[in-house]
Amino acid sequence: MAYSGNTGLTRIIKAAQYSWQGFCAAYKHEEAFRQEVWIMAIAFPLALWLGENGVEKALMIGSVLLLLIVELLNSAVEAVVDRTGMERHKLSGRAKDMGSAAVTIAILNVVIIWGFMLS
Repeated sequence: MAYSGNTGLTRIIKAAQYSWQGFCAAYKHEEAFRQEVWIMAIAFPLALWLGENGVEKALMIGSVLLLLIVELLNSAVEAVVDRTGMERHKLSGRAKDMGSAAVTIAILNVVIIWGFMLS
């Protein structure tokens, strides 16, 4: 990307605006992301209540945040692949499948961490 000319506080403010736009776009257009945001809204207070110490709370909350991060990256990959064309191509399918696999692993990570913390 070309240099925007923004520096200091202006660059930070612009970056925050772009990040918020990305969050809003994912929430508006991605059902899975919406579901995971609602899971996060439930999981955060639960983690604070159920975690016995700071490490447990951080692991429980961090695993859900990681899931959201992976979902955002998967959605970004899907958007770029779809932008380049709707025709089927094995590399496009592979990219989307790998993104989906990453989300599945992130979900498994949440299940494992919460399972250990709550057992």
